[in-house]
Amino acid sequence: MERENTKGIYYTAGAYIFWGVLPIYWKFIDQISALEILAHRVIWSFIFVLLIVGILKRKLLKNFFQVQMRQKKTWLGLFLASLLISINWFVYIFAVNTNHIVEASLGYFINPLVAVLLGVFVLGEKMNVWQAVSFVVAGIGVVYMTLSLGTFPWIALILALSFGFYGLSKKLIKVDSILGLLLETLFIVPFALLFLAYLGVNGQHSFATGSLKNDLFLLGSGIATALPLLWFGIGAQKIPLYLVGFLQYIAPTISLLLGVLIYGESFTKDHAVTFSCIWIALVIFSISNIRQVIKRRKMSIAVSNAKSEHLELKI
Repeated sequence: MERENTKGIYYTAGAYIFWGVLPIYWKFIDQISALEILAHRVIWSFIFVLLIVGILKRKLLKNFFQVQMRQKKTWLGLFLASLLISINWFVYIFAVNTNHIVEASLGYFINPLVAVLLGVFVLGEKMNVWQAVSFVVAGIGVVYMTLSLGTFPWIALILALSFGFYGLSKKLIKVDSILGLLLETLFIVPFALLFLAYLGVNGQHSFATGSLKNDLFLLGSGIATALPLLWFGIGAQKIPLYLVGFLQYIAPTISLLLGVLIYGESFTKDHAVTFSCIWIALVIFSISNIRQVIKRRKMSIAVSNAKSEHLELKI
């Protein structure tokens, strides 16, 4: 059990580290438009994931088409997920390639709070007092950034909201992560192909135009997308949810450091105040979650012990 837990930590942390350094990958092809990169990412992700599913998850795919795809809810959920993840990918690539990595990292720090907010208003989940406090503190940070810098952090909020709603749609349809990615990209592939065909006809495409570096990075975008997702799918099943919650902050932390230390993006006092508000909110939020997990575990043990005692008395 302990070995499986350790394995889960390695896989999950590996996925978040990969996502954290992903800006480096997109920076290598920042001369290509974000929309063209997105089109290639969708197509090559679909091809690479199709190979993985064909090798590892063939039975799961067959079962999915036999059972779940007959439900309209599944079709609608997958279409919504494909739309949301496309928006998320586009905005993130755009942010990286226009030197807004710091703001993009802010979006992924906010994301866990957005996820809980969606749970409350859409799924009817309950929010405790400390979670409510964490939202107020985070909100203060966003408002402060808007007023002090004179710009609304639209990149951060679009990333947080699109990924939050994406997670919600995945929760509603409950599809395996890799299989889900295959079906989501399948919806967008026709549009991606049409867009690349349009670029080709107008002589504006960047693929196969003499730059081997560009070609390799565009081809590799499928692997860069699917590999960390595969690791996450393996790792998240082996460790507690609260641990996944802690590890998820690895990615935006690495991205923030890359933006400031490697790519020279500005990090002013106003940024520091905003991020401090978000981090304080996340500490409050995380402590609240841990307390809930411990409380549930104690209740579960108490119920289990009570059942055991009841059985012993019967015997």
